[in-house]
Amino acid sequence: MSYLNMNDEDVLPVVMELNILLADYHIYYQKLRSNHWNVTGKNFFDLHEKFEEMYNDAKVKIDEIAERILTLRYHPMSKLTDYLKTASVNEDTPVKTDRDMVKEVLKDHGILLEQMGEVIRKANKINDEGTIDLIGAYIRELEKTSWMLNAWTKKTTETLKEDVVEM
Repeated sequence: MSYLNMNDEDVLPVVMELNILLADYHIYYQKLRSNHWNVTGKNFFDLHEKFEEMYNDAKVKIDEIAERILTLRYHPMSKLTDYLKTASVNEDTPVKTDRDMVKEVLKDHGILLEQMGEVIRKANKINDEGTIDLIGAYIRELEKTSWMLNAWTKKTTETLKEDVVEM
């Protein structure tokens, strides 16, 4: 029990899901670095900078996820071979168009958001507010980044839904 007021057996499913998220984030991080290094074309300056911003953010999240696992009294996964076996985010070819890079990042965001949802579901079962709070903030941030990247992929003539919700 100790400082957490949670049993190790109850916490283990949360830790397992956090380790999957940790593995996903490691692969995602490396793909962002690859995009940063390999992007070319007229969008080079914008995307080069954006990918760097995103991989720096991912690096922070990797550390926070590992530290949350440690807080829950378990060791985080830390071998690259384990990340590759565990992650749902997959390695990809480093050379592709800027548009394909952004599409791949958005696909990875979907995978990360799905795994974050799984972490939240497990954490809710044991009232693990620390994990819920941490991952909830990640979800909000990743959804906003996804919206911005999705907007970047659109033609300037495309619009959002025009329906207005009336009270």
